[in-house]
Parts: sequence; C-alpha cells; structure tokens
Amino acid sequence: MTHIDKIQVTKRDGRLEPINLDKIHKVIAWAADGLDNVSVSQVELKSHIQFYEGIKTRDIHETIIKSAADLISETTPDYQYLAARLAIFHLRKIAYNKFTPPHLYDHVKTLTDAGKYDQHILADYSRAEFDELEEYLDHWRDMNLAYAAVEQMAGKYLVQDRVSKTVYESPQFLYMLVGMCLFSQYDKSDRLDFVKRFYDATSEFKISLPTPIMSGVRTPSRQFSSCVLIECGDSLDSINATTSAIVRYVSQRAGIGINAGRIRALGSPIRGGEAQHTGCIPFYKLFQTAVKCCSQGGVRGGAATLFYPLWHLEVESLLVLKNNRGVEDNRVRHMDYGVQLNKTMYTRLIKGQDISLFSPGDTPGLYDAFFEDQDKFEELYTKYENDPNVRSRQIPAADLFSLMMQERASTGRIYIQNVDHCNTHSPFDATVARFASQTYVWKLHYRPNHWITSMTKKAKSRFVRYQRSTWVKSKTSVTSKSQLS
Repeated sequence: MTHIDKIQVTKRDGRLEPINLDKIHKVIAWAADGLDNVSVSQVELKSHIQFYEGIKTRDIHETIIKSAADLISETTPDYQYLAARLAIFHLRKIAYNKFTPPHLYDHVKTLTDAGKYDQHILADYSRAEFDELEEYLDHWRDMNLAYAAVEQMAGKYLVQDRVSKTVYESPQFLYMLVGMCLFSQYDKSDRLDFVKRFYDATSEFKISLPTPIMSGVRTPSRQFSSCVLIECGDSLDSINATTSAIVRYVSQRAGIGINAGRIRALGSPIRGGEAQHTGCIPFYKLFQTAVKCCSQGGVRGGAATLFYPLWHLEVESLLVLKNNRGVEDNRVRHMDYGVQLNKTMYTRLIKGQDISLFSPGDTPGLYDAFFEDQDKFEELYTKYENDPNVRSRQIPAADLFSLMMQERASTGRIYIQNVDHCNTHSPFDATVARFASQTYVWKLHYRPNHWITSMTKKAKSRFVRYQRSTWVKSKTSVTSKSQLS
C-alpha cells in the first residue's frame, strides 16, 4: 500500500507530481480568511478525501468545495463565502489554468480567436481603451458572491462548452464585457464612463440582468433580446412564420410572448365554406412544440406565454388549457397563458351583464381596436352584438370571470393583461408599436409618463432611438422587440 506522502496526483494539464497536503491546507485557509465562525480543519475533516495513486487535483478541489458547502447553516452562514471562494479558485483554474485572470485584452483576443466572443468587441475598442478598463476591473468582487451565486454563474451565465463543462471566463469579465457590448456605439468621448458605471452597477448587484443578456451578449449570437413578442395573424403563412420565429428566438436564449388571439374560432368557414376551421387549440399545440423543441442556448428550456382576448369565441376551452383535468387532445399544458381584458369587460362584470363572445375573423376592425382605440372598440363591440348575421354567444360576465379566476388560482400560471392600460401607460405609441402580448417581464409596460418627461434631453433622444430600432415588423405579422430590463 502506497504511503500518502508517496502518492502522485494528476495535475490539470496531465502531469504527475507528489501530493502536497500543505498546499491544500493553505488554499482552504486562504478562502477562510476574514470570515466569521468557519473552521479550516472542519472543512478538511468533512471532506473525507480518499487519496489514491493518480487522483486528479480537480477531483480534490471539487470535494473540498462540496465539504464547505455542506457546512452552510443558519448558525454558520459564512461557509457560503468560503465555499464560493474555493469555487471561484476552481473556476479560474479551469478557465485560465491559474488563479490570476489574464489582461482583459488578451482574454478577449484569445476567446475571439476561439470563436467564443464576438469579433466586434476587438473592432469597436482600441487597445488603450482595453488598458483603461483593465485598470478598472476589480476581480476581487468575485469573492463577494455567495456559493449559490457562483453555482448559478457557472451553470447558466458564463461562456462555456456545455458538453465538456469547460468554462472560459470568470464573473468580472462577464460584467465588463456586457457593458462594453451595450455601449459600443456610444460616443467615444464618454462611452467608457458608461461602461464603468454599468460595470459597477452590475458587479455590485445594484442591477440584475436577464439571463439571455448575461449569457448571450458578447458571444457571436449577439443576443440583446431578453424577451421577444411575436404577433400571429390568422393565415397559414403567418402561423408558420410565428412557429419559425419561436424556434429561432428560443434557440437564441429569448423568452417568448405570443399574441395568438387573432386566430379564428372553431367552425369558422375557410375559403368561403370549402372547409371548417379546426380552431385555436391545434395551433397552440404547434406553438408549444416549437417552444419546447429547443433550449435557450443550452441555458434552460424554452418558455412562452400565449395571449388571447376574454371575448374570443373559444375562451371557455382556452381558459382550461393548463389544468390537470381533461385529456391531451384538449389541453396544452406546457405554456403559460395571458387573458386580455379592457374596461368594457370589467364594466360588464360590475353591472352584472353578459359578455358577448366572437371569432375575430367574423368582426372586422374589432381586434385591432381592442388594443388601439377603446372608444372604437366599444362602438364596434356593441354593433356586432346587435347584428344577427354575426356569429356570437353570450355568457354572464360573472360566470366567465369566475372560471378565469378559478383556473388562475389552481394553476398559478394564468396572467391578466389590461390591454387598454398597457397601451395608454407605456412610452410607446399604440398606433405604431402597440402592446398586444407580454412575456414574463411585465414592468416595461407601465412606465409612468413622468419617467419619460424627467429624462435628460440626451437620454430621451437615446431612448427614442432605442424604441425605433428595437421594433421590427414583417409582412407575416411576426413582431419582435428587445426588452428594456
């Protein structure tokens, strides 16, 4: 049996060298420095490392990290920082083969040549600017992360090979490079100031960035969209384009908001009565398949929220799509849903009246007015209610709202969108860029007017340019928008 002092360990580069127990002790002591109520010896004892000939130093390090993490408790919370420091040490050794990170420019050059970073970073910034930002970088801020945060970083946000689990960067490079990408087109006279302030705000946790931004910006995918809104029309071309857009944007790490309320109801005539429409549910299933067929760049599974109006003729079937009752044929459980309401719907509820349900294809102008002009919607809605030639169905508003709230309470994943307020209380012009759907990030839609008027002139002009540049509409009614968050 080989004595422990004679054991050879396998280094990360494949070399063999004698085990150095004192080195292991020094690394744990370094990680424990300045922390309260933590014990180096306790971590060593709990690790129970079974040393054997050729053991990998990587395995030793991972075992010690887990040992420290297992000691985290309410009475000894600082073990979360001890474990985090050990994890950062481990992460840097994987990324750089040493603890000290390289110069910012050298790091970006290496990963750009490897195809991991976008080439525009080197093209947009001079070596002098890289040197200035390198001086500003504070890699010790990595040590302010708790263990859970480091695990989250390594698992989701850092640029890496997700097959081999090889990480290529550390957190401070992430924060700095996201800022460099976001402000690369700003005036060279002041853009470094913006980059530095952004870096401070994110690395000191004053701003929380969406997952697609943290994982996608700075890579060749150039993923600046945290969330993408897609508006589906009522034609096969538009439905197919919507499906294609879902796949594309999910694969680019974006969360999806689908406005599918324009699709006509079950039994509607197609090509003048040549065929009957199969209704919304088969197409919702198609969208669900598109959402789930890709991951968000390997970071997490695809996710979408699909929206439809409360007055849709199929609404009673749509409201129950997510519950656990029913069969697969009439359920679409793997998306979330948003029900669109406006003042008219609430008024009918308060007055104890009926809500009339229509197929959007039978009521020209009604669907667009629902988002753009509430007075016109009220006028058209009443007109179609009184037209015996328009297919409709009446249901007590109280019954319909009760069904919606029951499903909302039981699933927890049915949201309410007040379309009139979304469009009157947002910085966007509803006639140009209306909000017809949303994603998981809701706060953008409710920017108070004083938020716009209190902007500086320079900031306001940039915000207007942002609005104009982030909306794209195609002939197939597919709309994408970068999310301000």
